[in-house]
Amino acid sequence: MDAPAPLRDCQAWKDAGLPLSTASNEACKLFDATLTQYVKWTNDKSLGGIEGCLSKLKTADPNFAMGHAISNGLVLIGTGSSVRLDRELDLAVKTMVDIAQAQPLTRREQLHVSAVETFAKGNFSRACELWEQILWDHPTDMLALKFSHDAYFYLGYQEQMRDSVARIYPFWTPSIPLSSYVKGIYSFGLMETNFYDKAEKLAKEALSINPTDAWSVHTIAHIHEMKAEIKDGLEFMQRSETHWKDCDMLACHNYWHWALYLIEKGEYEAALTIYDNHVLPSLKASGAMLDVVDSCSMLYRLQMEGVSVGERWQDILPVTQKHSRDHILLFNDAHFLMASLGARDPQTTQEILTTLQDASEAPGENCQHLLAREVGLPLCQALVEAESGNPDRVVELLLPIRYRVLQLGGSNAQRDVFNQLLIHAALECTSGVHKNVARSLLMERDALKPNSPLTQRLIRKAAAVHLLQIQGEEHRERGCWGPSPPATSIGCGDPGQAPASSCWSCPVIESGTRRPSDHRLGTSTTKPAAVFRRPC
Repeated sequence: MDAPAPLRDCQAWKDAGLPLSTASNEACKLFDATLTQYVKWTNDKSLGGIEGCLSKLKTADPNFAMGHAISNGLVLIGTGSSVRLDRELDLAVKTMVDIAQAQPLTRREQLHVSAVETFAKGNFSRACELWEQILWDHPTDMLALKFSHDAYFYLGYQEQMRDSVARIYPFWTPSIPLSSYVKGIYSFGLMETNFYDKAEKLAKEALSINPTDAWSVHTIAHIHEMKAEIKDGLEFMQRSETHWKDCDMLACHNYWHWALYLIEKGEYEAALTIYDNHVLPSLKASGAMLDVVDSCSMLYRLQMEGVSVGERWQDILPVTQKHSRDHILLFNDAHFLMASLGARDPQTTQEILTTLQDASEAPGENCQHLLAREVGLPLCQALVEAESGNPDRVVELLLPIRYRVLQLGGSNAQRDVFNQLLIHAALECTSGVHKNVARSLLMERDALKPNSPLTQRLIRKAAAVHLLQIQGEEHRERGCWGPSPPATSIGCGDPGQAPASSCWSCPVIESGTRRPSDHRLGTSTTKPAAVFRRPC
């Protein structure tokens, strides 16, 4: 493990070609301490944590523009607060701009302030352009690199996330503080664009220098997930756990990845144990958006697998309710909706949908609000229809936008929850229009991610349901006009399912009496179908 570099004072930043407009050495060192913790995904108690450092930084030099830029930028990049609803944050951003305009800053510092201000308005792509302008001339500016990397992630700009680091990677020599972490940042972009071998090589190089690099651990966890290397993934997480478990800003997410392997294997109780012991406690302690979406996504995936999660949604709801009107990221909104639906809170569900609809009608330059009407709202409505037991409507909503969900951001692994929702809905279709959708989606999934136990379970379920469909048709052809054989007992993990067959197609299931539906936003009068509505 490399020794921690001393925190940089005014002269050290100047020597690095990144001068800071302050005469306070203490402010410069605290800026470095904050940046270091952000990159390492950990609140270092010996430094006072990020909040402690920022508090002392502002005291050391209240007019330090880059101190305000990193402070506001970190709040905004966390996506838990917005200037639209948080008056204190709005004032802080305006104060930052005023301070910057009142003094002679370098062009690099001016661009940093402008980028944070632009991000605050919801114009993420323009903010990235400004951070990239910094990186053209200052390729070792870690703050510009990390902020742009995170913003590209929120935009679903996978190639930009990769290439932004590729352009500056050669400049990061081993003598530069935090250089090994650039390997991990680069590896993640490579992984998300399917360069798995190169990504794994870089992540392992980073870990050979710093075994506590939780982001590089995270990249390797993704690689095993995307390649369905379940055994290797579990062994890696178990072997490396002692190195990353104390990285408080990312440990929960790494445990989430660990749980995904267990869900893939069908070891649901073990997955719930991880949720109870690690994921939920992290959520309660931090309230961070990453911990929120991890918690929601995990419970939702388990319920799609037919697992009862008890009253666990009730633990999440108080956290997500506070953000029902935020609409900072559509990706977050979809997960807040999972929580309100899971907790059976129609008032919060309607609040999320109504206020998102309002935001979409006056989007301004906010990239998320601009995307809401065509992608965000249909996705959210699909979640509502799934809870209402209307799989046909889910397919109608999700199928046209399935390739645009990438624009909501998140990783390939995170967005897979929406792929799974579409497949589960297609498996339960009652309309002949969608007869072959499930078959096609599962063939596609199996081709992209061979050897996935979860995919094989879904294929077996599809084959079993298809067999029941055939039996029902034969039943009717013999003149027996009673109901078809019951389908409600079939679940993804049932040991008695029929073997996979090349002849199966999307089932037509007699799944409940239906009456006319009102598909306006947030409403459905469809009677829940027992085979699709998730268990309580």
